Amino acid sequence: MTRACGTSKRCLSAYTRGSFSTGSHSGPAITADDCERGRCTVGSLKDQVQPSPAQAWKRLKDGNQRFVEGISEHPNQDSSRRTLLSGGQFPFACIFGCGDSRLAAEIIFDLGLGDAFVVRTAGQVIENGVLGSIEYAVEEFKTPIIMVLGHDSCGAVTAARNAAQTGDMPPGFIRNLVERILPSVIAPSLPPHAHVNDMVREHTRQTAMRITEQSHIVSDAVLSGEVAVIGVFYHLRDGKAELVFSSQDLTLPNTPTGEGQSPTTASLPVSVKQQPRIVFAETWGEASPWGL
Repeated sequence: MTRACGTSKRCLSAYTRGSFSTGSHSGPAITADDCERGRCTVGSLKDQVQPSPAQAWKRLKDGNQRFVEGISEHPNQDSSRRTLLSGGQFPFACIFGCGDSRLAAEIIFDLGLGDAFVVRTAGQVIENGVLGSIEYAVEEFKTPIIMVLGHDSCGAVTAARNAAQTGDMPPGFIRNLVERILPSVIAPSLPPHAHVNDMVREHTRQTAMRITEQSHIVSDAVLSGEVAVIGVFYHLRDGKAELVFSSQDLTLPNTPTGEGQSPTTASLPVSVKQQPRIVFAETWGEASPWGL
């Protein structure tokens, strides 16, 4: 029987004795709540199974809520976790975010060692190395959720907006970043004189869609229902993570309708939700001509 923490091994009487041991290592008591939140370090990584995309999103969402409320638990950051991970890793989330120093995913979502496979570039701009890294997480670890993480007041998106307005491009390789963000800044779906944060949301959505459009490994996993690709907009001031795109319905059973869903998928028929390439083509048009 597989427990919520993902391992099929028993907790070695942890619930009855109030302590656990793994080989020569021991640690504090594990509660049922610990098991549900993924803090159990009992058992081999090879015995673990990944959560569903909806379960993975719930864990991320719950962690962000704790961060916002100032009650972060800082899970999986002790010596026993470090020892366990010396033999390998099994992250449940792949997070592709902006390189901004205020956007530390493990802190924002109250995660620990081995929980997230994190890829970062300025403005969360896609390139071959990014796609390869994301595909590695899906192929090697069967990571059930891929998050594109943008944030308000993004400097890279602001630079792209300024370039679109003035025609002046920044120097060096920064120009390459700006050129790849421009399609989001000038998207026809944006209203005239859109705020830069609306552009960031649009860029986050378009980036999430391009990952699936440009990677057959990811698109096949999405079509099978094994992986969800989501876009999240982070608010720097209050720390909230806002879901702005999802490739599938992330509502768990017995959850009120709409909770956990993105506005992108909540109103789409099920037959369309299950075909992300069709959703992208009908909603946003063909892939950008500047693609990789």
